[in-house]
Amino acid sequence: MTDSNCIFCKLANGEIPANTIYEDEDFRVILDASPATRGHALILPKAHCADIYEIEDETIAKAAKLAKKVICHEKDVLGCDGYNVVQNNGSAAGQTVFHFHMHLIPRYANQEKIVAWPPQELTDDAAGALREEMKM
Repeated sequence: MTDSNCIFCKLANGEIPANTIYEDEDFRVILDASPATRGHALILPKAHCADIYEIEDETIAKAAKLAKKVICHEKDVLGCDGYNVVQNNGSAAGQTVFHFHMHLIPRYANQEKIVAWPPQELTDDAAGALREEMKM
């Protein structure tokens, strides 16, 4: 199912032209229109789901396999030195388009880090309490 108001549904299903680098029955992979680096691509499921909370387990498993396939190909073609795979969920995490998608961002040596955060301290006591709180 698609959402007629979702721009990523329209891109994923070919209603809006995009620089497609891969397509199959479930996904379209396009170059990001505002790339972080040369070769930055987006994996877009053709079926609409807002985020990781809504996506079917089978679909996210296929997306992860596709990410590996695209990254391995692009590493050879672009000669990049590494990759960031980024997937944001919710406004607080930086999601701006509410259609599940994965960013595949090639990284080149001596480039500024894009995905970074200042490390915080975690005491043994705090880690133990957090572990107990989060256990599944």
